[in-house]
Amino acid sequence: MAQEFKRTDRIADQMQRDLAELIRSSLKDPRVGMVTINQVTVARDLGYASVYVTLLTLDDLDPDAPEVKETIKILNGAAGFLRSELSKMTKLRTIPQLRFHFDASVKRGRQLDQLIKSARNKDKEQAEDDLSSED
Repeated sequence: MAQEFKRTDRIADQMQRDLAELIRSSLKDPRVGMVTINQVTVARDLGYASVYVTLLTLDDLDPDAPEVKETIKILNGAAGFLRSELSKMTKLRTIPQLRFHFDASVKRGRQLDQLIKSARNKDKEQAEDDLSSED
């Protein structure tokens, strides 16, 4: 019988929870604002983990914004510290190297949401115009 979740998926989920807590409580850099960890993907050999983050402090989630680049740079600089703290929290023989990336999917989601809202409003206006023209 096949396993429902792969081991790397379970490790990634635990790392996501632990990293969120570590960044919130242990990372004391004031330049790092409200960071949300959206996803962690772990390589099959446990050599690397890609951590996808979003900044809650920005209204316009542009991946080229200076705040985004600085936060990712800071997080990648603190990766060694975070990795050593993760090793204290988990029972793995090796802890994957951490690589932080900005997750632009939230921006794309907001764009799609705006498109859907505008399409619904346009349909609603069209339906109201059709009803008023029938009278």
